[in-house]
Amino acid sequence: MVTVEVKVSLKPKALDPEGETVRKALKRLGYDEVKDVRTAKIYRIELDVEDERKALEIADEMCRRLLANPVVEDYEIRVVEG
Repeated sequence: MVTVEVKVSLKPKALDPEGETVRKALKRLGYDEVKDVRTAKIYRIELDVEDERKALEIADEMCRRLLANPVVEDYEIRVVEG
């Protein structure tokens, strides 16, 4: 069993309305130091494989097919348990 963590985040130039809403709310709460907020999603996926390299290949395919939109999102994959 191998567990991978996939972080999907917007590309730097992509608009992040949720992040902007949080930034404004933090400013209203008095956190004037906050200049930018970017959001991301993290998926923790357990795979029934023994080989970490195979787990990374499967996770990469999942990202390309479903988890990330390559036009506006980047993704990172790491093994967290193997």
